[in-house]
Amino acid sequence: MAGRIRQSDVDEVKARVNIADIVGEHVSLKSAGVGSLKGLCPFHDERSPSFHVRPGLGYYHCFGCGESGDVYTFLQRMDHVSFTEAVERLAGSIGFELHYEDGGQASDHGNRARLLAANQAAAEYFIEQLGSPEAEVGRRFLGERGFDAEAARRFSVGFAPKSWDALTNHLKRRGFTTEELAAAGLVSQGDRGVYDRFRGRLVWPIRDVTGQTVGFGARRLLDDDQGPKYLNTPETAIYHKAQVLYGLDLAKRDIAKTHRVVVVEGYTDVMACHLAGVTTAIATSGTSFGVDHIKVLRRVLGDDSGLGEVVFTFDGDAAGQQAAMRAFAEEQRFAAQTFVAVAPDGLDPCDLRLARGDAAVRSLVDSRQPMFEFVIRHTLTRYDLETVEGRVAALRAAAPIVADIRDPSLRPGYTRELARMLGLELAEVTRAVRGATGRPKPGSEGGSAASGAGSGQQGATDAAERPFSITELPSDPSTRLERDALQAMLQFPDAVGHDLLRHAADSRFGNASLAVVRDGIASVLASPDPAIRIERVVAEVPAPFAGVVQQLAVAPVPQRAEAELASYVRGVVSALVDRELLRQKSELLGRLQRTAPSDAATFAALQRALVELETERRTLRAE
Repeated sequence: MAGRIRQSDVDEVKARVNIADIVGEHVSLKSAGVGSLKGLCPFHDERSPSFHVRPGLGYYHCFGCGESGDVYTFLQRMDHVSFTEAVERLAGSIGFELHYEDGGQASDHGNRARLLAANQAAAEYFIEQLGSPEAEVGRRFLGERGFDAEAARRFSVGFAPKSWDALTNHLKRRGFTTEELAAAGLVSQGDRGVYDRFRGRLVWPIRDVTGQTVGFGARRLLDDDQGPKYLNTPETAIYHKAQVLYGLDLAKRDIAKTHRVVVVEGYTDVMACHLAGVTTAIATSGTSFGVDHIKVLRRVLGDDSGLGEVVFTFDGDAAGQQAAMRAFAEEQRFAAQTFVAVAPDGLDPCDLRLARGDAAVRSLVDSRQPMFEFVIRHTLTRYDLETVEGRVAALRAAAPIVADIRDPSLRPGYTRELARMLGLELAEVTRAVRGATGRPKPGSEGGSAASGAGSGQQGATDAAERPFSITELPSDPSTRLERDALQAMLQFPDAVGHDLLRHAADSRFGNASLAVVRDGIASVLASPDPAIRIERVVAEVPAPFAGVVQQLAVAPVPQRAEAELASYVRGVVSALVDRELLRQKSELLGRLQRTAPSDAATFAALQRALVELETERRTLRAE
């Protein structure tokens, strides 16, 4: 029976361990002032970080849910272990020998530590077996998918022999009991007694965010194997498939550093991505991507600023399309922007790397498209857009998607894009989007996918939609040009002229808030009555941005003399259009450089486009 750990040892282990290192294995921490760190709380959902850690004191506290404690409390709450087990685990991590009162022993028999130890011993056994003659089928499977022996070692891939009890006997000799092996999910019980769960299969160890092996995923190799293609560890005290992400232990540091995570569908896809340089790839293990996975990823991402990226890769088949729609149903649980990456020919990352090399995998991720754009296009494919009835039905299906976009600065742009895709009047689509607010989006089960995400999400929405003064805009030349041009367009549209207004409304903006005003102007220009009036632009933009339009409409312009006014307003708007034309010229030059001289038709077309663009710029400057 376990004895009580000496208090002096408890205190010594606590003093030697940096709580920030332990918490940092689960939460991405940032500086919060002298001696303090903060991150998203691992104990409740929140949008803004309220979980603070003070390493100097050895304590943490969440100002959102009230959770607090020391490093032992944190492990008890996170890993569901007892106080004694938490102390023993930390002591083992630093090589500290504990002493027990009354001659007791460590309480590691049959508990979490024993289950972890059994899984680790099994992982080592599987790795060793991959080199055996029997594992030739497994090595061939890896080789055919572009993975050599070094890749197998890097990801600790192993092989489970086709034997009734080879693993069981091996682990028993290591001191583990049948009960412990059953509790770890390594053996099963049948009519003939206990037998190895994994037999004749390639095996991947599944680790938690701290790098401890909590389970396995095994791939069928043999024709006479009647089991499922992939067989995973069952639910155990340490393995919960809804919370585990394969590869997260390898990817977590780069995810926290780059604020990007790439979600793929299988173990070999994770391997292919990492080997190709996409080191933020992870995958689920035996289940669909769900809410608990999102909670884990948000903590690692430090997902509170909205600047991160979550990129989902899916196969191009029907199952991949359905997986994308399921992911979309939970999209709003992220503050980060969500994207979808699908190879044009439908290859998954593993097959893509095998067929076209590492660069193709990197290009797949880089060519991602916004999740909303992907889902809108997918939704429209279900309707016949050649008929009036089909277009109306498609609008009804797609309008809730646009209405559900949490970033109000994006909605007008997607509304315009939806109108273009459907070939409908912008005003009609705008009305449909406004009327769809609050309706369930595709993939959700009655209501917004954000429902139940906690009060922190509402706070994030409020913050995103909070109006601001235009005096708070950045003072860089680019933003200043955008602001001055909008003032001219709103205050003196007749002096600017209709054609120049349309060119300016099609220009790209760097400032997201000013881009909303531009989209409002573009909506008015696209209506049957294109006259720019302030109240019409105010009516087009989301409510929080009405004040921005009104401020731009009354702010004084630099030029005051009547004789100089027309020249100024046309000049500043022309400068905005010229900047857009220069950007287009740069893109064309880049395409020209990348075009092979042997492709004469493309080369000539690009040269003509450059000449036309340069002519347009000269004409603009001469006016």
